[in-house]
Amino acid sequence: MTDGHSATASDGRAPIRLGTRASRLAVAQSQDVADRLAKAAGRPVELVTVTSEGDTNRASLASLGGTGVFASALREALVAGEVDVLVHSLKDLPTAPYEGLTIASVPKRADARDVLVARNGATVDTLPEGAKVGTGSPRRVAQLKAKRPDLDVIDIRGNIDTRLGRVDDDLDAVVLAAAGLGRIDRLNAATELLDLGFWPSAPGQGALAVEIRADETDRNLLAALRKLDHAPTRLTVTAEREVLAKLEAGCSAPIGATAVVDAELLLVSATVYRPDGSEYRTASHAAHLDGSAQDRLDEALEVAGRVAAELLENGAAELADLASSVSAAPAEGDHSAGPGLATPAAEQPADDGSTTTTA
Repeated sequence: MTDGHSATASDGRAPIRLGTRASRLAVAQSQDVADRLAKAAGRPVELVTVTSEGDTNRASLASLGGTGVFASALREALVAGEVDVLVHSLKDLPTAPYEGLTIASVPKRADARDVLVARNGATVDTLPEGAKVGTGSPRRVAQLKAKRPDLDVIDIRGNIDTRLGRVDDDLDAVVLAAAGLGRIDRLNAATELLDLGFWPSAPGQGALAVEIRADETDRNLLAALRKLDHAPTRLTVTAEREVLAKLEAGCSAPIGATAVVDAELLLVSATVYRPDGSEYRTASHAAHLDGSAQDRLDEALEVAGRVAAELLENGAAELADLASSVSAAPAEGDHSAGPGLATPAAEQPADDGSTTTTA
């Protein structure tokens, strides 16, 4: 493949190469971003399929080191110049910085909730005693056990269609992300939307991250990505991921986090679970937002830090053995919300006079 810094790329004529996994969901969300990016940049965007270990190894996600396993091969392709941009599910992206890369855009978030897909229209409360419920997420396991200790929670892998198919086969229900079902037009399969109050989802769930090389010089591409950035989403997911980072936990940890903005008030809440759901710790803090985009992001980081500190003071690390969930250790002394997330897109490199949209 050609180098992403070719002369034709910088003059805006070459197609933008967008790296994606091959799954139906990954392609759907990548194509959505590709369509918007093509419109913003005024040039074609082509999808380039990259296969990760998570796509070929059927072991449990926890044993592979968490959902970050899906991002590694994509990032290697970006660093190597084989693609120009990546689209990640933000909840799958480790919080540790990745050398040479930055998150240039966080589009508007979809539904952050989890859903239950069950036989006979069942809800969590109406599932039969001992029902078999499938999930590959330690957080969801703990939440299900906290609500219904009698459930037989089964560790499963596979794409969305495979998981949905098992509900008609060997499982009574599965728990999935509402955003994923929505992106492949299967949200009608859900029998219950799980409220974020009792069922906080993974930090960043429902949001996408568009990642580029930190030294990218294509001004047309950078300007287009700024147009895709959604400031309120960047603010809330930064806060959620900062809780995860300050807890020094990996994205496979049994942690749920929710950040919302209401009338210039940012509320950040997080819960850490014992893996069997028998015990959990919750902390919530809020702050009034004011000032520039960077001031607001700094406030989000500060509030998230307070949430994490309270959780740690109350024994969260011992409760869930958070250290063992880390899939990619942060650089020494650096436990931030991740590459580029805490920097407003409008303040990132190669400003060419365009402005960031928050629509």
